[in-house]
Amino acid sequence: MKKQPLAFRMRPQSIEEVSGQQHLVGDGKIIARMVKAKQLSSMILYGPPGIGKTSIASAIAGSTQYAFRTLNAVTNNKKDLEIVAAEGKMSGKVILLLDEVHRLDKGKQDFLLPYLESGMIILIGATTSNPYIAINPAIRSRCQIFELFPLTEEEIKTTLLRALKDTKRGLGSYSVELDEQALEHLVHASNGDARSSLNALELAVLSTEPNEDGTIHITVEIAEECLQKKSLVHDKDGDGHYDVLSAFQKSIRGSDVNAALHYLGRLIEAGDLISIARRLLVIAYEDIGLANPQAGPRVLSAVETAERIGFPEARIPLANAVIELCLSPKSNSAITAIDDALADIRAGKSGEVPLHLKDAHYKGAAALGRGIEYKYPHDYESGWVKQQYLPDKLKNKQYYKPKKTGKFEQAIAAVYENIMKS
Repeated sequence: MKKQPLAFRMRPQSIEEVSGQQHLVGDGKIIARMVKAKQLSSMILYGPPGIGKTSIASAIAGSTQYAFRTLNAVTNNKKDLEIVAAEGKMSGKVILLLDEVHRLDKGKQDFLLPYLESGMIILIGATTSNPYIAINPAIRSRCQIFELFPLTEEEIKTTLLRALKDTKRGLGSYSVELDEQALEHLVHASNGDARSSLNALELAVLSTEPNEDGTIHITVEIAEECLQKKSLVHDKDGDGHYDVLSAFQKSIRGSDVNAALHYLGRLIEAGDLISIARRLLVIAYEDIGLANPQAGPRVLSAVETAERIGFPEARIPLANAVIELCLSPKSNSAITAIDDALADIRAGKSGEVPLHLKDAHYKGAAALGRGIEYKYPHDYESGWVKQQYLPDKLKNKQYYKPKKTGKFEQAIAAVYENIMKS
């Protein structure tokens, strides 16, 4: 029988073994409480790949001793669900991990619903898609929905070191000497994906010829080959990688096309599409903003294209996006405005919502004066009418301070200035 991959073998067998997701499985948190009380309900776990959705399902099963089965909503058919249901009838309860649950078709949904209602099948749906958008309401309403987040670098490192020491499920039977730089690269370049880093570690160990003393020495070059990502950074804390990302954004902000393309190239060589995509989208709204509002949608389109076609061709739409952002007019008025508003709120400067703006859509609201003096702007020819919207404490506050570096913001700035003068 073929040996299962390291990431599969190292799946936690109890809630206490789960790395990360402590907001769900930590002491006193919701999933930990459900397991402890033996009061499980169906749930949907969503988040990026390799962050512990299957691990949590496996840990729940291991902690409760219920039968545990795994199916895929795309590749498994209704007959496979019938087998799980039959097992649930015999044992009283079965935990079903259903991967890609957002792809569940209507026939499979209709079959599952009564078993979810009765609690005979405890569904743990796993998906990388937003369940509030991608999952049928009939399934969604019968499940708790929990968001999972990428593991921190410390959590990835703990997972890798545990795998190196574990003699039963991990690589503890090998004499492995893992360079600190190699460990840091496996931790950092996996972008919070524990599965990717574990399987790269196993490949490194199994494919490296032992030294004369039987020691398997894993260097950063070997780690790069096994993870198929170049190591931009060989310093312990990974500061160099973040320095490149910082220089990338600052070069775009400073309209230096050549510098921005240089740093883009370094990130491409590292294979770090996730960081590139995230940073470009942030830049489009933080640094370009209202000076060129169409930059955001165009960058999103470029990023989605890059993700779909992958490297090396992904470099082309990314370069297009970088050049446009560099040479676009710049405005940070939106981020400055919202940050100023948040600063007031966090400082306790909020105040009561004006009475004429309060909700008046219920019986007795009028008697309380709610909504009585509200002026409906659409009733006025200009589409605008002067009235107070901010609480009394802040009624003269101006958060938005327009910049006139682009035609769009020049136009809305003129409207804004006319309103403020009225």
